[in-house]
Amino acid sequence: MIFKTKLYVSIIFFISVVAIGVIGYMILSAANFLDALYMTIITMTTVGFGELHPLNEQEKIFTIFLILMSIVVYAYSVTALSEYLVNGKLLQLLKLRKVQQKIQNLKNHTIVCGYGRNGKQAVIKLKNFKMPCVVIEKDKALIEQLERDNILYVEGDATQDESIQKAAVQNAKSLITALASDADNLFVVLSARQMNKDMIIISRASNESSVNKLKIAGANNIIMPDKIGGMHMASLVVTPDLVEFVDKLTILDAGSTNLEEIAVNDLHIEFLNKTIRDLDLRRRTGCSVIGFKTANNEYIVNPESETKLTKDSNLIVLGRPSQIKKLREIL
Repeated sequence: MIFKTKLYVSIIFFISVVAIGVIGYMILSAANFLDALYMTIITMTTVGFGELHPLNEQEKIFTIFLILMSIVVYAYSVTALSEYLVNGKLLQLLKLRKVQQKIQNLKNHTIVCGYGRNGKQAVIKLKNFKMPCVVIEKDKALIEQLERDNILYVEGDATQDESIQKAAVQNAKSLITALASDADNLFVVLSARQMNKDMIIISRASNESSVNKLKIAGANNIIMPDKIGGMHMASLVVTPDLVEFVDKLTILDAGSTNLEEIAVNDLHIEFLNKTIRDLDLRRRTGCSVIGFKTANNEYIVNPESETKLTKDSNLIVLGRPSQIKKLREIL
């Protein structure tokens, strides 16, 4: 900030010297404005052009004074500009502009509000699946970490509309708000839903009383980390083997997943309105269909082989990483 102030001071000094020069020549030489400006500029720049007329003693003394002032202002300006460049402020501004341009060009990306514990885990998962994301964060220390990790970010308060707009919310596919305050998350959900009616919004919540409010505001899903953590710990006591097995299925990244979600709309047109049996995934890939999501968002566990593959429905498939890889190659 101090370097930018020095640049402003340099500009003010320059304008002041020009004004003093013009006024001085207009008074001492009875010159018009244009002639006075001409004399001032050739004196300050020391280009060596001739005077409009021979100078008297008063004009010579004033000209000497003007030259000395110009040298001082020039030296101060060069010093301020050098400090500004060396300090990296200009380079930082150019870098931020380049980053903002990249963000504005994104399509179907995810906006993550807050880079705390939950936000960071969300970003890691998105990066593992090579899904583009933008983080909105105001903490300077966390911003430095984002820069080190080469993650696109917007420096600002996620509760401010301007910050969400800078994250190209109009082009976003989804938004995750993982701020510490439920009130802040509610505000983000309200604002984001107004800016993009179609994107998926997932919000963190700390209190049960906030869940309904967040749903009304426009959140598609609400996650309570403390509740999930407590239930998971209790499950390790009640059904430890089952929980351990499910943990083995946890999707770490795109290359080591045991589960795959397949949109029926992405399948070959020949499979539309056919059955799960017609896909013959078990024989072709070794994977098994363990779940089916209907177009009405109803989930069917272990669906029948005669279940029809209707438009806008999804299949949930289980398999080893090598089998999942083969599934992706075929479909």
